[in-house]
Amino acid sequence: MSGTPPAWVPVAIVGAGPIGVTAANLLGVYGVTTLVIDRETEVIDYPRAAGVDDESLRTFQTAELVDEILRGTIQNVPLKLFDGGGRCLADIRPTAQDYGWYKRNIFMQPRAEAVLRRGLARFPHVQVMLGTELRELRQDADGVTLRLVTATGEQHEVRAGHVIAADGGRSPIRTQLGIALEGRTHPRKWVVIDCAHDPLDAPYTALHCDPRRPYVCAHLPDDHRRWEFMLFPGEDADEMLTPERVNDLLRHHVPDPGVVEVIRARVYTHHSRIAARFVEGRVALAGDAAHLMPPWAGQGMNTGIRDVTNLCWKLAAIVQDGADGSLLETYDRERRPHAQAMIDLSTTLGRVISPTRRSVARARDWFIRGASAAPPIKRWTLEMRFKPVPHYQDGFVTRERPGTRRPAVGRMMAQPVVETADGTCRRLDDVLGPWFAVIGFECDPLAALDAAELAVVARFRPRVVKVVESRAGRRHHDKPCADSGTVVVEDVHNELRAWFQARSGNVVLVRPDRYVAAMTSAEELGDALALLAGRFTGSRVP
Repeated sequence: MSGTPPAWVPVAIVGAGPIGVTAANLLGVYGVTTLVIDRETEVIDYPRAAGVDDESLRTFQTAELVDEILRGTIQNVPLKLFDGGGRCLADIRPTAQDYGWYKRNIFMQPRAEAVLRRGLARFPHVQVMLGTELRELRQDADGVTLRLVTATGEQHEVRAGHVIAADGGRSPIRTQLGIALEGRTHPRKWVVIDCAHDPLDAPYTALHCDPRRPYVCAHLPDDHRRWEFMLFPGEDADEMLTPERVNDLLRHHVPDPGVVEVIRARVYTHHSRIAARFVEGRVALAGDAAHLMPPWAGQGMNTGIRDVTNLCWKLAAIVQDGADGSLLETYDRERRPHAQAMIDLSTTLGRVISPTRRSVARARDWFIRGASAAPPIKRWTLEMRFKPVPHYQDGFVTRERPGTRRPAVGRMMAQPVVETADGTCRRLDDVLGPWFAVIGFECDPLAALDAAELAVVARFRPRVVKVVESRAGRRHHDKPCADSGTVVVEDVHNELRAWFQARSGNVVLVRPDRYVAAMTSAEELGDALALLAGRFTGSRVP
């Protein structure tokens, strides 16, 4: 993972943290020659992200690494909210797997990062340079020049077609580009303590709204546990990390803090900030370089993974398919509003757990108990429907015609289990492949298209799939489609009929990031794809 960098590379990624290496794996799957640069030589091993959601697992599925990451992950972990007296205010246990995975999962970030880094070895077209620092970045109309310095002092200059800045919250690239990081820094700091040999029988994540000292307690893989305690004004951050003060923080929560094996303790400052723009010319910000949020919703890293899931297929389309460079601009329009929504959610949850005035805490507890008594609100809470779901309305999607109601457009496609022709049950994405897909429900989606329209379809290089219902005794695999390239699968649990019926269409074009770009009928598919193809190439289409 070193050596001499190429003089030219289509995509360079600065930062080999979880966001940067996820991007590199996606680009590797897409076949894009990529250079990854990071000044560190090893995975950083201290408290950071602990939660990975269903959308991120779906991305790892595309990168063909999800099974290995799940080996070190606790799936379907409850989230509980407690008042100062230890009474449970809310017990959040989402069971739905709309996207093919559980919504709340706990992992060890360093272990997952190691899996992602090892995954890059599969791709001869992805080069990694660790111990290498970006000293200067200059861009012009034709590309970006990066001046690199290795740990041994060697200097290199690389030209890149595009750059992904995944270089963290202090992002030197963001600073060089003069992009403001808007928002606020929260006044209260928090000490995070990771321990081995978990002394508690509490297999969940708990937010303790205790006005005496708000704290978080979470069970981690490998019999680890994490505590996060708010620091009060006047408490010295360095002093709070001494063994004596760490024991003081833990003594009210474990039988004997003296026997707890503290692995590490650090103090964190929380931010609610977002970059003024995510794209500057040929450079795109992703992850902490683009946004910072408090940890309460567990969405900092997951939001960054959504960023590169959205971004990387667009770069691949520009590099490999000749898509117009304006496609990159849709990354900012699609991702920035949703990142802001996640910041707002995380900030709000922080306000819920952090009041230290007892009167305010009692009012909060009363409100939560009263609201939770209403069945709709209780279901909304239990199934985590308060989490903002991306809905891309101003980007690479078709717009609804007047009088139509197709809310699937701009939203993530469901992922049920399907059965293939050989009788194997698989998640839908494993059938769709990593690129575009055209899916018809109970129809061959291409059957009504003429030669010219089929040529437009070919522009997207899609996997074409016909989904049929599961019916007793039905042998759908023996029924060929009009187009010999169409894959036929059976919807094992019959989940997609209701999904399609609720969305007024039976054909969808699914983007590589699994968002629906168009929903229509087989007869109108040609018009929808012609419109999107025009945006793909940058040409004007009426």
